[in-house]
Amino acid sequence: MTGTLGTSTINTETINTGTISTGTTSELGLGPARQLVCRECGLGAPLAAEFACAECFGPLEVGYDFECITRLDIESGPRSIWRYRRLLPVPDDVDEYPNTQPGLTRLIHAERLAKALGMRRLWVKDDTGNPTHSFKDRVVAVALAAARQLGFSVLACPSTGNLANAVAAAAARAGWQSVVLIPSSLERAKVLTTAVYDGALIAVDGTYDDVNRLATELAAEHEDWAFVNVNVRPYYAEGSKTLGYEVAEQLGWRLPDQVVVPIGSGSQLTKVDKGFRELSELGLVQPAPYRVFGAQASGCSPVSAAFKAGRDVVVPVRPDTIARSLAIGAPADGPYALDTVRRTGGAIEDATDEEVVEGIRLLARTEGIFAETAGGVTVACAKKLVEDGRLDPDAETVLLITGDGLKTLDAVEDHLGLRAPVAPNTMAIRTALGR
Repeated sequence: MTGTLGTSTINTETINTGTISTGTTSELGLGPARQLVCRECGLGAPLAAEFACAECFGPLEVGYDFECITRLDIESGPRSIWRYRRLLPVPDDVDEYPNTQPGLTRLIHAERLAKALGMRRLWVKDDTGNPTHSFKDRVVAVALAAARQLGFSVLACPSTGNLANAVAAAAARAGWQSVVLIPSSLERAKVLTTAVYDGALIAVDGTYDDVNRLATELAAEHEDWAFVNVNVRPYYAEGSKTLGYEVAEQLGWRLPDQVVVPIGSGSQLTKVDKGFRELSELGLVQPAPYRVFGAQASGCSPVSAAFKAGRDVVVPVRPDTIARSLAIGAPADGPYALDTVRRTGGAIEDATDEEVVEGIRLLARTEGIFAETAGGVTVACAKKLVEDGRLDPDAETVLLITGDGLKTLDAVEDHLGLRAPVAPNTMAIRTALGR
């Protein structure tokens, strides 16, 4: 099967998720989105609030019929993820509705961190600059735009924290009601930064996986609730592609040699890869090989364990880690993350809590970026991958830092050794400085 984009012909059989296809666009007005496609059996289905294939119960994702698009079309667009709206399942006028305008965050040339890690060409994609200080603003913005078209009126989610912030803020901005379910053990900072938006915030006794199961049941009971990562998950997940788009654009419309991505559900890793492939297929970047690496916390590393054991099956675990934003014991996209990493020649590593804290501190003292625990996981795993010879120290590499350290202060507060107050005179200051 082939699809035509401008003067280029695409063989969709080379794209194992069936994401680019022929046919007419949807009457729902979701831009280039044409249908939902099963990632297992390839069966197509109409665009709707569905997340599982009716034939084999495999996960669904969005299939597209892209029109010709140029770099100039993108560069002349809004300074947010909506510059890529013609590559997303959102209406053409998405920017006219009240939304949080996420995206176009900094890509930093991390020379001092590179030196500390023994690398030559290193970049940090700093997504802490999003409206609620994590990459989740991207996926929620896309989910909200699709949910509006699908006829929903309540924005909801189960969350490990960052998504809770993003959903509550996006709903408030749009004038929608929000319903957010969180594990009762969530960091206090993330609870407060969700509660401030005054939506419905409910703490549930149990792990994230327990909360996620509950959300699935509620989604079936409440037809007007758009659970962003449940019944509108196919649209929501597409928001992560914008990380890949931005990295390529900010590198001067080229792909990096290597990218290191934290793994919670595994969706972000697969969608960054999808974004890179789409840019190549559309002729927006020169097709080039790249390797995708995954990073997990050792206290919740089912995908890393499967990779190291050479398995295709991801065995669920009970999370026990300070990296709560990645504490998903049964990652929905785990098998697809494995496929992506293996196909591109990458690897998946995990880091202990102690290594995560050191990763946070290393990034902070070398580049002035304070990341949450997921960022510490990324840096710590990158360090281990370089030391083991799996991450090429001479290749151009991008680390994805997906959340702000102000949300996880408890992870580092016992490791900083703050000095006691001194007298208000210069001698006391000299003494404190050891001079």
